[in-house]
Amino acid sequence: MSEAVFSPEEASVVDPLPLTGERTVPGIPEENYWFRRHEIAYLRVLSRCVGRTVLEAGSGEGYGANMIAGVAARVIGLDYDASAVEHVRAAYPRVEMLQGNLAELPLDDDSVDVVVNFQVIEHLWDQGQFLRECLRVLRPGGELLISTPNRITFSPGRDTPLNPFHTRELAASEMAELLAEAGFRLEVMTGVHHGPEIVALDRKWGGSIIDAQIERALAGEPWPVDLAADVAAVRSADFALDITPADRGPEGFGGVWDPRIDASLDLVAIAVKP
Repeated sequence: MSEAVFSPEEASVVDPLPLTGERTVPGIPEENYWFRRHEIAYLRVLSRCVGRTVLEAGSGEGYGANMIAGVAARVIGLDYDASAVEHVRAAYPRVEMLQGNLAELPLDDDSVDVVVNFQVIEHLWDQGQFLRECLRVLRPGGELLISTPNRITFSPGRDTPLNPFHTRELAASEMAELLAEAGFRLEVMTGVHHGPEIVALDRKWGGSIIDAQIERALAGEPWPVDLAADVAAVRSADFALDITPADRGPEGFGGVWDPRIDASLDLVAIAVKP
């Protein structure tokens, strides 16, 4: 299957959502690193959505749900924010958009084949309740595809998240525990890493292209021209994400577990409803 990446022109017929820091918005050059880092997860799991009924719980701007709609039989988007709901309805008509609370999913039991939840669970107050709701709406054998920033690398050495919109960030072991407590069987635990091109940018910008961006954003000053150009040129293919890593997980774990998981940027897990 070809992996066509998002083009900002796909949503250019409507006004873009404002960039608040709470969600990723495509088509903004200064935001491109984060957008492409999120996009790679969608690209890697599209094959699991082919011909299926998919719920994206916490669909945000809607670009991911729209990507999934290119291969799925049906895509339902769900978000709590009214402006996001209206934006998705206007920009991505292939997505059936609902407004609702992720703690009480407005779907019937056993009604979807796949639930996608990317870069959302870290925003939720009751993560366990949300995962139990995902289990409820999935059909037996259905899959939960979930990603979240890796607490170990995203907020290193901190008890509270760096991002003010995050309530609780997770390490891989904590994510695995939450999924098991909700009743899921964890099939894959893997993660997103910088590929060679971004590793080279890390070296160019004093060790971290992420820190270089944050420093400029906090300074409230125009970005250096070469930093802006480097960020705008990042592609989803510049990130590494292996959905089938070597099976080197903790004792008793039956699925595949990325041996580099604690060094990953974002966690990506695939869990199954028994």
